This record gives sequence, structure tokens and C-alpha cells, in this order.
Amino acid sequence: MFEDEVIAITLIWGFVFIYAVMATMDFGAGFWSMIYINREQTKATNIANRYLSPTWEVTNVFIVAIVVAIVSLFPKATYTLGTVLLIPGSIILLLLSLRSAFLVFSHVADEYVKLLTYVSGICGILIPGLLISVLPITHGNFIKVVNGVQQLQMGKLFTSPNEYAFIGFAISSTLFLSSLLLADFSKVAEEWEAYKVYRKGAIITGPILLIMSLLIMVTLQKEAPWLYNNMLSHIQWLIISVAMFALAGAALVFPNRNAPISGKPRLAVIAITIQYFLASYVYGRAHLPYIVYPSVTIRSGFTNQSNFHAVFAMYIVGFIILFPGFFYFWRLFMKDKSYIRHKRT
Repeated sequence: MFEDEVIAITLIWGFVFIYAVMATMDFGAGFWSMIYINREQTKATNIANRYLSPTWEVTNVFIVAIVVAIVSLFPKATYTLGTVLLIPGSIILLLLSLRSAFLVFSHVADEYVKLLTYVSGICGILIPGLLISVLPITHGNFIKVVNGVQQLQMGKLFTSPNEYAFIGFAISSTLFLSSLLLADFSKVAEEWEAYKVYRKGAIITGPILLIMSLLIMVTLQKEAPWLYNNMLSHIQWLIISVAMFALAGAALVFPNRNAPISGKPRLAVIAITIQYFLASYVYGRAHLPYIVYPSVTIRSGFTNQSNFHAVFAMYIVGFIILFPGFFYFWRLFMKDKSYIRHKRT
């Protein structure tokens, strides 16, 4: 029988995983929309905008759910997290607000659409790098106690090889995942030039992502050996994760009898989602019992039992209400060929 705090942290991990995958694709779509804005013949920007238009609002739901879950379920950890993440968290919120505002206005200010696209694209590549900076901070090497107050050592953080390995991973992951999904989107839309562009982008960024993943492990061994050793204790899942990554890469070159192009992007998207799930499971499992090493654990930061049961029940009710909506959204958006093929932005 799982303890309450384990159930609570698993719930938060689930929200983080869903947001990480959805937001990565969302941010990457904004970046590719900016990159290909002057290559109208490929229709790559049109494809990116058709994906981006209805999804960014849905994606933001999960970041709100993450914050609410942490405050509700681990209130005693909120002080530490709020203190050390004050500066990076404020920058992230500013960029998210800026990007969201420009995405809204891009639909009503046609004369500024290129400027708005550039702002959205730049924010979309900066935000993942800042978001993932939270992970190295929780490893404990960059927090110093001064007069009883925990402080984040920004200088030490941004001279850490592990920090830049994580940032490189976040950016390459954003480009790779969004390329895969937009390739699949292009295939459904039968926009073959856009498909070739995004398939090529995935083939290029995939190996870069793998290199960044290896760099994270190499730098973890020196900077957070406790986490590195814990991850190696689950090496079988890491091996399966790498195998799923290889399957995703192979899917991009599989012959396709039903289309005038090579590759099965839908299989690649499914394989890489499973790969991310396994890798994030290993990282999350290895991180336990710490929320912030070594001062805050899931037990020391946990709320009381009665409050947990009330909050958990509300999340179950909310999930029951929202899940049909998200399923309908997927059916309407990702499988509605009339929208994918005929709408122009």
C-alpha cells in the first residue's frame, strides 16, 4: 500500500510529465513558425500556426495544476521552493505572460503579425531552458543558507556544466518533439513540403538530443552523485528508454505505401512519448524521497492527512470532469481533417 505522500508526489509528477510533453511541442511549434515565416512555399509556418492556435491555452492549464498541487499537497516545501525559485520563476512567468499576450494579439493585429511571431518564437525557446533549470536547483548544490534564509547562488548555478546540459536538453527536446508532431500534423494535412521540412528537422535534432541526454548523465556523476547512482539502479528502464528512442528514429525512415513520402511520424510520436515517460520515471524515482536535496523530503514537506484526502478527492472529481473535454479536444483538433487541411491562418 502506497503512503499518502508517495501518491501525492506521483500526482504532481503526472502533471509535470503531461505539461512537459505538451508544452515542449507547443513552444517548439511557435519557434518553427518563426523560423519558416519567410518560406511560404513550404507552408511550414501555416502548419505550425494551425497546431499552435488551439493548443497553447490547453497547455497552460497544466502549469496552473502543478502550482496548485504543490501548494496544496506540499505546503511545507512551498517556502523553500518559493524562496530559491523567486528570480527564475518570476522570469518564467513574465515570458509566459508575454508570449500568451502576443499569441492573442497575433490574431487581431495583421500588420504586426511577423513581429508577434518573432516574440512568440523567441519566448518559446527561452522558456523551456528556464523551466528545466528548476531541476538542477533541486539537486541541492546551488542553495546556501545565509542568516537562516535559503538563497539561490545564481553565479554558481550558471557556471555549472550540469545546468547547461539540462538547458541544452530542454532546447533540443523542444525542437525534436515539436518537429515530430508537426511532421505527423503535416502528413494528415497532406502538406508534403512541410512534412519534409519537419521530418528533416526531427532527424537533425534527434542525435543532438541524445548527446545532451548523455551530457546530463556525465555531469550528474560529478555534481549530484547521489542522483546519478540512484538512476543507475534503474538502468533497465533507461535501456528500454533508449530502445524506444531508437524506434522513434527508425520510424522516420520506414517506407510508407500510403503516401508519397517515407516515415511513420505517428509511430515516432508514440515511441518518443513512451521514451520520455520511462526516462522521467527513472529520474523521478531516483530523486525520491527528496523534493529539494537534502533539506526537503516528501515527508517533511507533506500536508496533513485529512487535507490530502480532501484535495485528492477534488482532483479526482476534476479529472472526471475534464478528461472527456480533453478527449473531445483531441478528436476535434488532431483528427479533424477538415480543420487540418482546409483552415488557413
